[in-house]
Amino acid sequence: MNIEEKEQQFKEASKKIEEVKAEVQRFIVGQGDIVEAVLWTILAGGHTLLEGLPGVGKTMLVRSLSDVMDLSFSRIQFTPDLMPTDITGTMVMKQARDDDHPFTFHEGPLFHHLVLADEINRSTPKTQSALLEAMAEHTVTVVGETMTLEKPFFVLATQNPIDLEGTYPLPEAQVDRFMSKVLVSYPSKQELKQIIKRTTGTEKVFLEKKLSQRELLTIQALVKEIVVTDEMIDFAIDLIDATHPACEKTTGGIKQYVEYGSGPRGLQNVILMAKARALTHGRYHVSTGDIKQVAPLVLRHRIILNFEGEATNVHTDDLIRELIDFVQKGDHL
Repeated sequence: MNIEEKEQQFKEASKKIEEVKAEVQRFIVGQGDIVEAVLWTILAGGHTLLEGLPGVGKTMLVRSLSDVMDLSFSRIQFTPDLMPTDITGTMVMKQARDDDHPFTFHEGPLFHHLVLADEINRSTPKTQSALLEAMAEHTVTVVGETMTLEKPFFVLATQNPIDLEGTYPLPEAQVDRFMSKVLVSYPSKQELKQIIKRTTGTEKVFLEKKLSQRELLTIQALVKEIVVTDEMIDFAIDLIDATHPACEKTTGGIKQYVEYGSGPRGLQNVILMAKARALTHGRYHVSTGDIKQVAPLVLRHRIILNFEGEATNVHTDDLIRELIDFVQKGDHL
């Protein structure tokens, strides 16, 4: 494939992504930044943790994306009594027992392209860990037998930030498996008015499929071909390194309020999401702006506050903004 054909492929991919976003927003009121962030994560091949109050459209956003991208969809309502086999599937005995394999595997809801893990922090750690293998390895193991999940595969999990009764905080290892954490804000008055008009009347919105599974896999491969220079890699490395309070040159806020910073997976995800953002904006290379825009999405759940930070209600997003300015100005050098 020559350069002109490759450029045309990038342009078509960028156009397709824009069509997906526009189609989703025919149904979802506002939340343009949220839709973009989730799309960047999907194109980069990662999983998303959506955090927001009940009723702000998290579930409908995920369902709309599955419709527009022609992905099979399943929704798992996480509850304290949910068992690992309820999501992975289980072995079921056949009625006819005259063969050498009396059991057959009954697939669970994980065997879909787009899995919505609703209120994921309401299930026990045992069930949460069953999801970890699928997220990390794209495989499911039941009774010693490992099965590979069909690509593409994404987990979009939701959690309520204010409802703590009867919840089980996600282990750090599982939180780190989410490429991004997206905060879903409360709609404005104008958006509320549009929501009422769309949801309480007789008009129905039917979403069109704008992207096939094969096209999505092709675009995911194109994302990895986006050029990232050594300068951009160094910028991302400096950013990740400065999230650690033990770093000699970092901000006062990081040193005072942070217990642990981001690991290497955070760096990988910053670069991948920056590449996805570049492609969606019709560019073939990563810019500083791409890294700055995706950094809060990737780092907000990877920066762990210490006791003082928790007690004084410090927001990690504020620390990240301070950190980006610090690194961009070269104060860390």
